[in-house]
Amino acid sequence: MDNAIYATLSRQSGLMQEMRTVANNIANVSTTGFRREGVIFSEYISGLEDNGPSLSMAYANGRNIDLQQGGLTQTGGRFDFAIEGEGFFMIETPQGNQLTRAGSFIPSPEGELLSPDGYRLLDPGGTPVAVPGGVQDIALASDGTLSAAGEPIAQVGVFLPSDPNELTHVGGTRFAAEAGAEPMEGATLLQGYLEDSNVNPVSEISRMIEVQRAYELGQKFLDREDERIRSVISTLAR
Repeated sequence: MDNAIYATLSRQSGLMQEMRTVANNIANVSTTGFRREGVIFSEYISGLEDNGPSLSMAYANGRNIDLQQGGLTQTGGRFDFAIEGEGFFMIETPQGNQLTRAGSFIPSPEGELLSPDGYRLLDPGGTPVAVPGGVQDIALASDGTLSAAGEPIAQVGVFLPSDPNELTHVGGTRFAAEAGAEPMEGATLLQGYLEDSNVNPVSEISRMIEVQRAYELGQKFLDREDERIRSVISTLAR
């Protein structure tokens, strides 16, 4: 296969991946706590035989997670929490502890606060956060301290990933911190609020159009290369 075709196909593959990422961002524009993702393109250079010129191809396996603060929506819910600024909630899952900005929780029959997926919310020490049953006067202080009838009962943990570039999207609004995460001091939490998705739909639609046009240009090049090769083969076969 012609080297130009190899290079173009690698670019087309990366553009398809970026299109899927942009489409996923748009689909989650209304998802609480969703973090926008982007695709990082890099150059892969391979040496050719006989010390000839190298072949440069696109490599689009990198992901970039946008950690910019989303808007805050007031809900009035007792167990709706939002982080103002940096940090993540930590929840306990069968795949290990994971991070999320989605702060909508539900108390279990045992009083433990659960995410909509059924995973337990953790405090700074990694212990599940629980509230006493039947108590209506639940208050969250800005430092994460939970109180029932004016008495402190637990603290909601806020964590910072050791390396934000090592965050891996594992599903929905959940992320795995491959390099670990540490409790954060000085975090500000709000009760009765939820953080919106940080996706800008106008920007994402504009990017989708750009990616689509770039893909179409690549496809036209491949079509012309196919016609050229067919023409050469036809000429030589006469």
